[in-house]
Amino acid sequence: MQSQRYIADTIVTCDASGSIYSPGVIDIKEGKIAWVGSLGDEEGTDLQVDEIGGLLMPGLVNAHCHTPMTLVRGAGDGLPLGRWLTEAMWPREGNMNEEDAYWGMTLGSAEMFRAGVTSSCEMYLFEEALVESANSSGARLVMTPGVFKSSYSEARLQDFTDFYNRYHNPEGKITVGIGPHSAYDLGISACLELAEFATSLEVLFHIHLAETREESSQLESQYGKSIVKILSENGILEGKVLAAHCVWVDDDDISLLADSNVSVAHCPISNMKLGSGIAPIKKMLEKGLTVGLGTDGPASNDTLDLWEEVKVAALLARVNSLDATLITPLEALGMATRQAAKAVGLDRVGSLQVGWEADIIRIDTDYSTFTPSTDLNETLAHLVWSGATREVTDVWVAGSKVLSKGDLITIDEERALREVRERAFRLIEV
Repeated sequence: MQSQRYIADTIVTCDASGSIYSPGVIDIKEGKIAWVGSLGDEEGTDLQVDEIGGLLMPGLVNAHCHTPMTLVRGAGDGLPLGRWLTEAMWPREGNMNEEDAYWGMTLGSAEMFRAGVTSSCEMYLFEEALVESANSSGARLVMTPGVFKSSYSEARLQDFTDFYNRYHNPEGKITVGIGPHSAYDLGISACLELAEFATSLEVLFHIHLAETREESSQLESQYGKSIVKILSENGILEGKVLAAHCVWVDDDDISLLADSNVSVAHCPISNMKLGSGIAPIKKMLEKGLTVGLGTDGPASNDTLDLWEEVKVAALLARVNSLDATLITPLEALGMATRQAAKAVGLDRVGSLQVGWEADIIRIDTDYSTFTPSTDLNETLAHLVWSGATREVTDVWVAGSKVLSKGDLITIDEERALREVRERAFRLIEV
């Protein structure tokens, strides 16, 4: 863990006020941000000073992901969601073990670090393996153990309670929620029991919701109303709820989500790849919903590069509404940083503010995609519309470097690549 002062050409804080300092100074002490502001306003310091240059900003937060699916990346391409799950994903995942999940998570973490993603909210089985991987890599992890109809039992709830008691640490880098896959898989009564369970522990309830038009048709026909209304009227949206996708929601649904303070994980590229539809982000934001960006799994995207979501989410909202004024660059960045952190229940993450976690990335702006930049508005525009993963040079999580000058420090990427390549072939065995 480093304590140091950095001087950068530009610091984009992603705070609620949109503060930008150019040039800027940031002090890191004991994993936290001790000071941030304009060069010339800082006080004297005993800290080592590094004129690091470039652009510093908060690490990105992946609000909805299934990272171990690096092991099945590319499988089932061209299938709609239902067939994709039942024909391509679940058969292979049924052959997975703890070690597979560990290496899938580790390779995915390497990919995310290179893209400047410092935190992810994971819904997956083999939760112990994912925590072990995150502890090894230094990633910040919101672990919501997956719950499916096939695995749901009182024993699973007890396992989750034990897991929560061992690993939930809001002061550290691992926090725990619970991840029921969906109402269409589990049914309403199981979702309610799990929601009440999550509320009793005051943890995140992370669920797929209204991803496709057809997925909840049986429940909607049975109850005579939308899946959002069904969940709302059954008390399932009353806790700390993160709803992934929310593509097929109408105005009344959005109002219900807003009234219950439900947060949304928006995954535009996965939604497009699976032909699911376009989420009405404009209406969600107008209703005051917290919307964070997620990649979804690397098998339905097929990358973990959240920068792609930053660009596509904003562009898709604009073209869907025929309105070029929607989603400014700062708003797009906010959905991948401060708002995504809020959505997954992370406090003091996603913005460069005094007392907040020193989850920071450096972007090299000495590229054609950042040229020219005659003012800060152009710099922000380049960051959102023209930036690319190759420009992320350094990454800190809680003040500790995990990527330095483009080199991974905490992950043996060569071994992770080898492990995933070899294990992927075993998963396709019948």
